[in-house]
Formats: sequence, structure tokens, C-alpha cells
Amino acid sequence: MAGIAFGRFDDSFSVGSLKAYLAEFISTLIFVFAGVGSAMAYSKLTSDAALDPSGLVAVAVCHGFALFVAVAVAANISGGHVNPAVTFGLALGGQITILTGLLYWIAQLLGAIVASYLLKVVTGGLAIPIHSVAAGVGAVQAVVMEIITTFALVYTVYATAADPKRGSLGVIAPIAIGFIVGANILAAGPFSGGSMNPARSFGPAVASGNFSGNWIYWVGPLIGGGLAGVIYGYVFMQHDHAPLVSVV
Repeated sequence: MAGIAFGRFDDSFSVGSLKAYLAEFISTLIFVFAGVGSAMAYSKLTSDAALDPSGLVAVAVCHGFALFVAVAVAANISGGHVNPAVTFGLALGGQITILTGLLYWIAQLLGAIVASYLLKVVTGGLAIPIHSVAAGVGAVQAVVMEIITTFALVYTVYATAADPKRGSLGVIAPIAIGFIVGANILAAGPFSGGSMNPARSFGPAVASGNFSGNWIYWVGPLIGGGLAGVIYGYVFMQHDHAPLVSVV
């Protein structure tokens, strides 16, 4: 297994790389549009800004389904990261270069921003909901919650998609990734918001103009994703494996 590498400009700006960035943009747009849209739809149908237990389940299921699709459709092009924290964890584990990872970030953030603005337009100007910490939960507690849930997500990505020992899992990897996100939203949603994805939080913040507490959804996921990348990448992966360019 290779270590952290900055990468080369010619590789990061090749035709194949440009297609990968476009794939990340589209997949992140698909995911954020469905995820944020599900929360907006529930609020409209119930005339209630706060999700009740049934709403939490509905939003968690929608995020899980949407992420499964978003990862699956980009898997053969970009690896289907759809999340800056996943890209960061893979970069620390030597699965993608730093330079290419930064360009993935740009594509993912742009996809999330465009999705959020599209929702604002097609819903007639409804407010775009942002991730926020629940009453009674401190910022540090929320960061720790995001660290744990994102660790679980990126660890799942490594175990089912990035590890060469996984064999041929087909659609199992995208399903597992979607499942862990849905499960983590059920667990963390009422406390930290259950983001696990800086792009998922950043896009709505830009569209709404409200960045209150947005740093939590950068610090927590990046720490959690980075820890998963280091632990799985350097402890469980065999050192004689060649590094992977993509996740799936």
C-alpha cells in the first residue's frame, strides 16, 4: 500500500480525471438534491419545521437510498466518493493523491451548492434547511458525534470498496455505504444533525446564507474520515497491494 502522495498535475488534469470530477459533481448533486429535498418535502406536507420520529426515518431512508444510487452511478468513473470526508480519508490512506482529492472537493462542493439552489428555485423559494445542533447538545458533543459517525462511514468504504481483499462485491459496497449513512442519521440526527459530509452541510448553508455552526460539519467529518483512513489503510491493508485510483 502506498503512502500519502501529492500527485502530478498532468495526471490530475487528464481527460479521465476531468470526467471523474464531473461524475463527482453530478453524483453529489443527485445526493444533496434528494437528501435536502426530502427534509423540505416532509416539512411542507406536515407544516412542521421540526422532524418527528416518522420524519426522521423518512429522511434517513431517503439519504440512504440516494447515496446508494449516487455511489453506484459514479463508481466506475470517479470511485463514487460523493463526500469530502471520504476523499480525505482515502487520501490519508494512500488511495488517491492530495491534488486529485482537492479537485474532488471542488466538484463535490459545487454539486452540493447547485443542488441547494435548484431546490430553492423549484420549490418556489422555500427555505433551505441547514444542519444544526439540537438544543441541549454542545458543540464539542456534536463534533464527537460527527467524528464517530463519519469514522463508521469511511471505515465501511474501505472495508467494502477500497480494500483489494474484498473480492468482487458488485453492488454490495454502495448498498453498505447507503445503509451506514441511513443508520447513522437515525442515531445522530436528533443530536448533531447526522451530516457526515461537509458538502451536504455546506451547499445548503451557501443557498440559505446561514453558516451558523457549519464548522462542526467540517471538523467532525474530516477527523472521523481521516482516522478511518489511517487505521484501515495502515493497519488492515496489506502493504504489498497496489494503490487504487477509485473507491469502487
